[in-house]
Amino acid sequence: MTQTHTTVENTLDPRTDTLVGEWLTLPEATERLGIKINRLKQLISERKLLAVRRAGVLAVPAAFIRDGQVIKGLSGTLTLLSDAGYDEVETLRWLFTADDTLPGTPVQALSENRGTEVRRRAQALAF
Repeated sequence: MTQTHTTVENTLDPRTDTLVGEWLTLPEATERLGIKINRLKQLISERKLLAVRRAGVLAVPAAFIRDGQVIKGLSGTLTLLSDAGYDEVETLRWLFTADDTLPGTPVQALSENRGTEVRRRAQALAF
């Protein structure tokens, strides 16, 4: 089945749900970003943002949005992980799992403007 945008139709597993923590519905995400729903859907389809079905509703990890913007470096990291064969849930697990070499989680490093370190690790996954 070919997906036309970055969403997953299967149920999000409890482990990944817990790793991510806070979730935003699409209307909540549009409010935080100050954009319309169509623009948010475009960001998702362009892999600049990732949304998954959670209890039947599309949701975005709250950590992906900071100060009214998608965190810097997320888009490139999502592309690298997709190129490495990661699906949406695997991508979330990778982004929200602590990495002692960073330190912290990759999503924390992105939000702290340490994207180069994160992308270097994501690139290594493709090989």
